[in-house]
Amino acid sequence: MPQIDRLDPDKIKANLKTKRIGKKILVFKSTSSTNNIAAEYAKNKNNDGLVIFAEEQTKGRGRAGAEWFSKPYLSILCSLLLADTKCTPETLSLTSAIAVAETIGKPANIHAQIKWPNDIILNKKKVAGILLESKQINDTLFYILGIGINCHQNKNSFPSELKNNATSIDIESSTVCDRIILAKRLLTSIDYWLETAQKNSKIITQKWRRLSIQMGHRVKLLYNGKKFAGNCVGLDPEKGLILQLDTGGVRMFDAAHTTIVK
Repeated sequence: MPQIDRLDPDKIKANLKTKRIGKKILVFKSTSSTNNIAAEYAKNKNNDGLVIFAEEQTKGRGRAGAEWFSKPYLSILCSLLLADTKCTPETLSLTSAIAVAETIGKPANIHAQIKWPNDIILNKKKVAGILLESKQINDTLFYILGIGINCHQNKNSFPSELKNNATSIDIESSTVCDRIILAKRLLTSIDYWLETAQKNSKIITQKWRRLSIQMGHRVKLLYNGKKFAGNCVGLDPEKGLILQLDTGGVRMFDAAHTTIVK
């Protein structure tokens, strides 16, 4: 693990030209979950734009309660706190996926893609995940955006059940990425796309379609415990993935009740 890229709030903030994201940056050596820490800071709306990084999470979680596996100093593990965001949670989820995909694609020199609803894919393997949570305090609705990006993992870093489906930036680029630079790019990208989403959400939908790994392809999913399959023909930012079903007809599936299956 390169000593030079240990996460440092001063190094991340240096020359960071963002309007909203990263006004305050905290870095923890180890914590249970950066989303949990962000939830504590949600007691004050002045903490909008706060970013919390951790070198290790002991109880990191993904979507639907899944564990986010990571060893110390190998990943970008962070949470962003957003107060009074004009975007809907669905649009915010799409926006964050676009920002993370663009961030990862640069150092890997590979076109990163989005697997709806919250996975980022490199070379057909998962390299990052996103977890969006909300917290209502008095009259303010806070969103907590949790992001995990695999950076320095090698093929032996993953448990056996993940080896065939997970990857890292280093693996796919055959180089060693700099997590400080990656963190800066991530915050800059989120800042830009969040502002774009609040001005014109149609741009987000169009961009997502170009990055989607599922558009135009057959998809199998579970919706409220029932299996469906069909061709992905689009995305509604409010109602979810749009499938032309094998059984006929077109149907939308929202992220909250849907799981993509192999």
